[in-house]
Amino acid sequence: MTKIFDSVLPGAESFFYKGNEIGILLCHGFVGTPQSVGELGKLLADKGFTVLAPRLKGHGTDILELESCCYTDWIRDVEQAYLKLKKICRKVFIAGQSMGGILAVHLAAKYKQISGVITINAALRVPGYESFENQSEPRYIPEGKPDIKAEGIEEITYSAVPITAVHNLLNLIKSVKPKLSNVSCPALIFKSEEDHVVPPDSSDTLYERVSSPMKQIISLDNSYHVASMDYDKEIIADKTADYIRLCCHPIYKMSV
Repeated sequence: MTKIFDSVLPGAESFFYKGNEIGILLCHGFVGTPQSVGELGKLLADKGFTVLAPRLKGHGTDILELESCCYTDWIRDVEQAYLKLKKICRKVFIAGQSMGGILAVHLAAKYKQISGVITINAALRVPGYESFENQSEPRYIPEGKPDIKAEGIEEITYSAVPITAVHNLLNLIKSVKPKLSNVSCPALIFKSEEDHVVPPDSSDTLYERVSSPMKQIISLDNSYHVASMDYDKEIIADKTADYIRLCCHPIYKMSV
């Protein structure tokens, strides 16, 4: 019998804010939940945008459910959320933190109607996990404290991650890397200069490989990996809003 996990950790739920006809899909990262992009989502909603943040399968429930997931489940989750948002918004932008940035890039490469993609420390490489790529043990890998510079910030996550989930993360990255050149929509790329999870040059690689004629990379000087919860979250919200307004203008330019 397949176990059904229907109990979501308090605070880890998907969220939706109804705003104007410009939609933003927010994708959280690996072993994170919508809570990790919650404050960013509220800041963007306060600027008038419609915001949807889905909870990916296996996240915010139980590590046994995460262990049973495939990365295609996460792709399906964000694709379904995008199509839902597309039905009610004239334009849709995709934003993602870490693994969520990789999922955002996947969507932008596949759906040419997407108006723009925003990534925050996109995880094209995760050195801390790469050594487990060809291993089957240990079954669970202990997780350290979330990489956040600001004191007193608590992220809803797991204390350990299944090695099978790590394999799925690495397979997701492998599946998306060859598609980077298929991204032609405007791209805004945020990178923390000090990131202890994803090397900052991961964002540089993304910037170089996407085919977007309109693209920009912005350095974050006061945040670690989970920048959507860190000191620079207001900068991310402000720059994202400016970028979206620029993209929606009939004639737009962006300095590279």
